[in-house]
Amino acid sequence: MAFLFSRSSRQKSPQELARSLKESLQRLEHVVEKKKIFEDISRTVGQIKIILHGDGNSDPSPDSIALFAQEAYSIDLLFYIISSLPRLDFEMRKDSTNIFTTLLQRQIGQRFPTVEHLSTREKVIALLVKGYEQPDIALNCGQMLRECIKHEQLAKIVLSSSLFWNFFDYVQLPAFETASDAFSTFKDLLTRHKALALELLTSVTDKFFEKFNGLLVSSNYVTKRQSIKLLGEILLDRTNYVVMTAYIDSPEHLKLIMNMLRDKSKNIQYESFHVFKVFVANPNKSKPVLDILIKNQDKLLVFLPDFHSDRTNDEQFNDEKQFLLRQIADLKPDALRS
Repeated sequence: MAFLFSRSSRQKSPQELARSLKESLQRLEHVVEKKKIFEDISRTVGQIKIILHGDGNSDPSPDSIALFAQEAYSIDLLFYIISSLPRLDFEMRKDSTNIFTTLLQRQIGQRFPTVEHLSTREKVIALLVKGYEQPDIALNCGQMLRECIKHEQLAKIVLSSSLFWNFFDYVQLPAFETASDAFSTFKDLLTRHKALALELLTSVTDKFFEKFNGLLVSSNYVTKRQSIKLLGEILLDRTNYVVMTAYIDSPEHLKLIMNMLRDKSKNIQYESFHVFKVFVANPNKSKPVLDILIKNQDKLLVFLPDFHSDRTNDEQFNDEKQFLLRQIADLKPDALRS
């Protein structure tokens, strides 16, 4: 009866499961007939999920999770999981995403071991960003990337590299779901870790706003609307005071926003108003900005009273509109202001 307890029926250890998954993923790259490998991966992943989440009858063992995680780090398993995503089927991609995010969320005291591991594996973060260029895996990569950039040290990898600039293309991709997902990640990068984002914005202010203004004139309505709303959030955040003053000193920026006040979309008009008010409320307007406002003073005093006049219940908006009307009515050329 000893054959009933042969090695083939033995439950693999967490370390063996990690190595087995890596070996199967590596084999995928070199074979045409993948059915057998998919079966191996599915079986291995099923056992890994029990280690990470328990089996329904018992909770997962922290020791087993630790053994699996340590082996995964040592053999660079997370890199192989991400790099193999294009070759996996839909369910396997979901399972791979689950393994990645579960390990990423693992915490020991104040430490996040997987975050520490990935901070030395920039190639993994790069693969996740580049995932937006492959429609089949874009949403999986986006989900994992947003989990990564919840942690400042991983967000810094993206913000401090050329990878960040790719997002100006990703948010305009023709596939709606992919573009929207990329914009969610883009927004997180610019708003979640304020001091880190400010460091980027102050070091490349001109380049950033040149590219960002391109989003504001995008032919893609969703991109345009999301971008003008995000611009308002960035400028109105007190952390970004230096960036805000740099933006509203530019007459070209003002012209762009004034044109957007007349956009055919009422939503875009409304979000543009919240950027326009920053130009008008600025007590230290640059001369070119002041000249544009004075040149258009009479037109603005006619235009603004009827601007979104149907928002009768929006008390804050109407108060701000009245404030802007008073500010614009009081505008005088530099020579007369003194």
